[in-house]
Amino acid sequence: MTDKIALSALEQRDEFIHRHIGPNADETAAMLAAIGAASLDALIGETVPAAIRLPAPLPLAAPMREHDALARLKGIAAKNVVKKSMIGMGYYDTLTPKVILRNVMENPGWYTAYTPYQAEIAQGRLEALLNFQQMVIDLTGLELANASLLDEATAAAEAMTMARRVSKSKSNVFFVDENCFPQTIDVVKTRAAFFGFELRSVNRKKPRRRNASAPSSSTRTTEVTPPTCRPPSAPSRHAVASLPSPPT
Repeated sequence: MTDKIALSALEQRDEFIHRHIGPNADETAAMLAAIGAASLDALIGETVPAAIRLPAPLPLAAPMREHDALARLKGIAAKNVVKKSMIGMGYYDTLTPKVILRNVMENPGWYTAYTPYQAEIAQGRLEALLNFQQMVIDLTGLELANASLLDEATAAAEAMTMARRVSKSKSNVFFVDENCFPQTIDVVKTRAAFFGFELRSVNRKKPRRRNASAPSSSTRTTEVTPPTCRPPSAPSRHAVASLPSPPT
């Protein structure tokens, strides 16, 4: 009967750099010979201007073994203090059903690395977004749906710029519901200012008015109702970002 071997004896405790997938010395020499460079330092000297290169190597600490680095990172992460968020206004806690959490969010098929140079969940996230976009198209009947953004404020701003790019109208006027979250309106205002768009706020909860006042020269906003802002014969194209109103 053989002696038992401790699990720690099977761990790879060698330097991580030796396990990195990269060119060896012979492959590096062959590539340098193909491009006519004497060394990697000579190649950098010929391609990167001296004005933007550091005169000396970065003062980095000595390399660490992988398990030592992980232990140190865990120690740093343990200093985080998790507190209850009171931000509100669209930032709400959510309850994800376990079946969705396990089969979608925790499914290795979504976050397994697809390529050696992209060892992250980006590819799986893109695939999930593609499926979500198709679901939105199927449910709404829209010709186009975009779910590649992280927050609704940026999504609203992107919807505005996309509508302008695809529209044949010469008007740069856009209507924003004033009951949207303030952070959403602020991002839309910032994006509109740099594109030269004119924003007009709309209150869907108030009765329609026949006449709309001219926009202010300082804020470039006014309260109007879309159906009464243009001649009945003028064509229009709509881009809708459906955003929840603040709870009352």
